[in-house]
Formats: sequence, structure tokens, C-alpha cells
Amino acid sequence: MSARRDGAMRLGRIPWINCYPVYGAVDRGLVPVSAELVSGTASELNDLLAAGELDVSVVSAVEYARNAAAYHLLPDLAITCDGPVRSVLLFSRRPVSELHESTVLLTASSRTSVLLLELLCRHRWQVTPRFATARAEGVDLEALAGLPHEAVLVIGDAALLLSARHTYPHVVDLGAEWKRWTGLPFVFAVWAARRDADQAAARMLHERLLESRAWGLSHLNLLAADAAQRTGVPERVCRDYLGDLDYALSYRHLAGLTDFFSRLAQDGRVPDGSLSFIAAA
Repeated sequence: MSARRDGAMRLGRIPWINCYPVYGAVDRGLVPVSAELVSGTASELNDLLAAGELDVSVVSAVEYARNAAAYHLLPDLAITCDGPVRSVLLFSRRPVSELHESTVLLTASSRTSVLLLELLCRHRWQVTPRFATARAEGVDLEALAGLPHEAVLVIGDAALLLSARHTYPHVVDLGAEWKRWTGLPFVFAVWAARRDADQAAARMLHERLLESRAWGLSHLNLLAADAAQRTGVPERVCRDYLGDLDYALSYRHLAGLTDFFSRLAQDGRVPDGSLSFIAAA
């Protein structure tokens, strides 16, 4: 683990629209945090927290499952949906039932979204595509058209932008599909603190993030306008998107997370032991 400047904590954040309600007040200095903010994609933050380069961070839900013994799950703070999520989308040239042995690009930078897609293909749609990974962390929407594929998984702000273009005849919202399959919410990301971090400082960061979330949820119109200006996604789309997301981690959300982990464990994709940490949380 590298040395901290002046012993400062390091807090990870994703600079996408979906994190605006949690970090908006922090970014504006309305809720001060005693930490160095580190921005990165979900997969980058997953790796940095695992390596001890961050103390507290938002991470993919599956990252918590794989390393639960090293982390404390921060209560009542997550990125979830109970139906459509709008920013985790499978864009396809044909219906999903016809994707067997077709090439599906995985341009997403979230391991959770990729594993959710794999579960849906295997157990809900009964198809076995050929998955190929595009190397870019973000999605170059212009270059995408030149890559051979029948479908592509896109997440985050890029999914919102591509959806507005109506390029593909079939678009499947993975959050909505999970809801239809299980009847439960889906948890895409959680906040976790390393167990070897300063726990008092981690609890203080957690409190500040909850304060910032409270401000953010009461200023969604302002955040949507800011997001539209920064990303080019229409303001109305940003507002609807933020309104559909949930940033809590209730018992019902934990039930959805446990169901997801159980299905992954049955397929050998995450350790069985991760379920006990969810129950304890």
C-alpha cells in the first residue's frame, strides 16, 4: 500500500451521471470530506480498492462479492434500480433469443453488468453468444460501428448517448430484465471500506457521503442540468435517469443482491462465502 499524503484517506468516485447525487454536494464544497478524491471507471476503482490504493470507494457489486473478507460494506448506500436502469443496455441487431453463437461485444467497464448479462443469456434467454471484449474503457460510439458484432453491452453515460441515437432495432435494459426475471431490485454498485483502513475515518466518510446524498436527492433538477451540460445527454433524459435510480441499500435491495450472488455462486463465478457477509451486513 502506498503512503498517504499527510495520512489522508483516499475516496474513490466514478465521474458518471449515476454518481452525481452522491458526490454533488462534495464536489460543490457543501459537504466537506477529509479525503483525497480519486476518479476512475468502475473496474479501475475495483482494482485500486483491492490493491489498497483506496480506503473507501464505490465498487461493482461483484467486486464486493469476490473480496468480501477484505471489505466492510457501508450501510444504506448503493446504486440500485427496481426496474429499468437506463444505463446498462444490450444493443442488438436481432432479438436476444436469436443471439446464440453470435458475437456480443463487452465494452462495459463494470464486471457486475457483464456477469448479469452472462446470467441472463444462460438461464433466462437460453443462448450462448460468443463474447468479445473491446479494449477501450469508454465506448467510442463512432468506432463501434466498424467492429463486427450482432450486439454490444454498453453502460454508463455512453449507454444514454447511444440509446438516443436509435441505431439498433433491439435494446434490452438489464435492470428491467432482472426485475421481470426475479421480481427484485438489482444492486449494481455498493460503497465499501477496506478492513485495514482507519475505521473511525471510514465511518466519518460514510456519514459525509450520506449527507451529500441527501442534498443530491433534493436537487436532482440541478444535477440533471449539470449532467446535460457536461455529457451532451439531453437534460430530460438525465432527469428521468436520476429519478429512476435508487441510492439506498434496504433489506429488499440486500435480498436482490443475495439472489444475484447465489446465482453467480451456483455457476462458480463468485465464492459461496460472500453470502455470509451480505447476511451480516
